[in-house]
Amino acid sequence: MSTAYPPLLQGDSTRPPGIPSVAPAAYGEGVIDDTNFQTIEVEPLFQALNHTQTRIGQAVLYRSLARPLDDAEQIRAKQDALGELEKRPELGLALNQMINEAARGEADFWALLYGEFLGLAGRPAHELEFGGYGYDQYRKGTRFLLNLTGQVEVFPEVASGYLRELLQTLREFSKSRAHELMRGPVYRSEKGLLTRSEKRWYIPAVAFKPTLFKPLAITLLILVLVALMQFAPIVLDLAASVAPVFWLFLLPLGMVYVPIVGGFDRDGCIYPLRDIFKRSPEVQAALDALGQLDELASMLNFKEAYGHPVCLPKLLPGTHHSIKLKGVRNPVLGKGAPDYVANDLSLTDERLLFVTGPNSGGKTAFCKTLAQSQLLAQIGGYVPAASAELTVADRIYYQVPEISHLGDGEGRFGAELKRTKAIFLASSARSLVILDELSEGTTHEEKIAISSDILDGFREKGATTILITHNHELVERFQKRQTGLTRQVEFKNDQPTYRLVEGVSTVSHADRVARKIGFGKEDIARLLKGEKSS
Repeated sequence: MSTAYPPLLQGDSTRPPGIPSVAPAAYGEGVIDDTNFQTIEVEPLFQALNHTQTRIGQAVLYRSLARPLDDAEQIRAKQDALGELEKRPELGLALNQMINEAARGEADFWALLYGEFLGLAGRPAHELEFGGYGYDQYRKGTRFLLNLTGQVEVFPEVASGYLRELLQTLREFSKSRAHELMRGPVYRSEKGLLTRSEKRWYIPAVAFKPTLFKPLAITLLILVLVALMQFAPIVLDLAASVAPVFWLFLLPLGMVYVPIVGGFDRDGCIYPLRDIFKRSPEVQAALDALGQLDELASMLNFKEAYGHPVCLPKLLPGTHHSIKLKGVRNPVLGKGAPDYVANDLSLTDERLLFVTGPNSGGKTAFCKTLAQSQLLAQIGGYVPAASAELTVADRIYYQVPEISHLGDGEGRFGAELKRTKAIFLASSARSLVILDELSEGTTHEEKIAISSDILDGFREKGATTILITHNHELVERFQKRQTGLTRQVEFKNDQPTYRLVEGVSTVSHADRVARKIGFGKEDIARLLKGEKSS
């Protein structure tokens, strides 16, 4: 599928693609920027979602989460591919076989592209250094992609455009120059390395064989030795007095033949060939296609492993963001947790929501669930809910309280307000904005007034805006205006149920949290008493 992603395999890179494979967008750019990447906790989300089998698959999945899509058609294309894989078990089986085979050979390919081959005397110092001249890595590394294209040729026909395009990319690789070089033979000439089709009969060239056993070279060496036996008997008589004649053949072979032939092949063929492979657009595209196929398989495996209902969300049209979730759970905390509580939410006509409740009641976990679910939808994957309908967000923001720095000049209030202003300016009616408290660091009266102005501004813009707050007076002000929806975390017997219900919480249960960590009123008195007695 066509995207703006740069290739994960860079021609000038010195290491294989790893994690992180790409950086999130810069502050204020993209669906999620680098700041929101941290606050939404995308790294743990990646770990929960990751069921990839290949290194390139991990890199693709991470890239999708760091740079989610904002185009509904591209998202639907990935959803259609997952839907087809679900409905046709033979496709899923063929895909898993392809990914399994690729996973077994992928390390050999990276060894070829990034290894240092030290000859017979070198000692490997790290995982990308190898003894020998690289013959084994070359044979196994090229076989990795040759086997992959062979499997594509017998892959069942598919209907979804996304799957069809990925498979076609792998088929196109089989027509490339890089593929012909991998298949061989390769000829080394004054014009450089040539394929069979590029080699003309009149061009003098040496065929490269990835082995030290060179019949022609060995024949020439034997002829030299025979000549030596004929024309240098004194030298041979002297050598024979030290060792058997057998060693006279092995000594030149080991001390002259091996380093000359091995070094020539490594420096003149294997290293130049791998540079061609790294810079080949067809190789880059084939690896990316493999990674995207592995990503699809990973999403299907996440669906099976999650332990609760998941769904492919229905993407709604519209110029304003909206979201409707039934039975939604946190994709990280809910995975494999049979007792994790599900919640419902509908923000369609009314796009302002207040979430209130005591500390440690689940407010933050619920709001991160919303942000992470929106993100999963925008990588074309499954949302951890019984059903989901939403529009594609152009921005996902999650603001948490800022810590002021000595040199910022405005203190905590100013630092937070700058961040809120930046979100306000960058957001639109298609944005999802989650704010964890507002206007901290000022008087209670000013906090209510300024927070009201900010929320009215976001509402005027039309963005879906969610405020996590303990400030029930602020919420009640909007209730009097019949503006916004209210949800509070439910407590029973002084314990949270982690369910959100209608209403506004006017308690904080801060004393319960203080007692839990051993710093309540009685704890302070006990600590003071202990200090005096000591």
